[in-house]
Amino acid sequence: MDSLETELDRARGLAVDDLADAIESIGFECTRCGACCKGYDPDSDGDGEEKEPDAADREPHTATVFPGEIRELQDAGDYDWRDVARPMPYGLDGDDAGETFEWALQTDACGDCTFYEESDDGTGHCGVHEDRPLICKTYPFSVALGGTSQPMGEAVDSVALPAQREAGETGDGEGMVRAHECEGLGRDISREEAEELAAALKERAIREIEEAIAVRENYESRDVDGVVVHDSEGQKRPDGTRIESGSQ
Repeated sequence: MDSLETELDRARGLAVDDLADAIESIGFECTRCGACCKGYDPDSDGDGEEKEPDAADREPHTATVFPGEIRELQDAGDYDWRDVARPMPYGLDGDDAGETFEWALQTDACGDCTFYEESDDGTGHCGVHEDRPLICKTYPFSVALGGTSQPMGEAVDSVALPAQREAGETGDGEGMVRAHECEGLGRDISREEAEELAAALKERAIREIEEAIAVRENYESRDVDGVVVHDSEGQKRPDGTRIESGSQ
């Protein structure tokens, strides 16, 4: 397995024009359906039809947000840390105990992103659209690099970048632009929009690996009560306050 440092070099070497070519070949236009912002029915059959289970039965929307992005959202709307983010749920024993890595965007009682707003006609929009995190700016696309995460939804299409094609690789491995489940795929996209999306996709790939390296370097196991979140800045409580070394 390649090191995170090697993956970071690969991310920094991604060509925006190549990423834009891949995005153009797949095609995309946001239909404002809101599916990528909502909680979902884990028993959905994947036919694209909207399900409306009880709130208690829905899986919450889970999108990774990093400390710097949380503070940007705080500044944009005078929010508290917990208005913006919650501990990533994986590894936690409910809301009371455990250790986890990184943060997820905060959700409401229905499991929808707390910033998601829906109009009377059923179309949705983001209440912090200009300041939304990179994972939201780049959905439904991702780059297949070892140190980057994949957004919600299965990859339904992928395009190899030139370096991978030159190596004769056509499988769904590293160096692919992946498209994840979204009803907006396959629609025309302008070159300008594709390049803007591609630049954000490269920025996200770099940021994710930089964050992963920082989490590794700043990790300290903490024997403390309650929830501990390990992020790129160290260890924190769910409200974003630091847990200082030696705390019990």
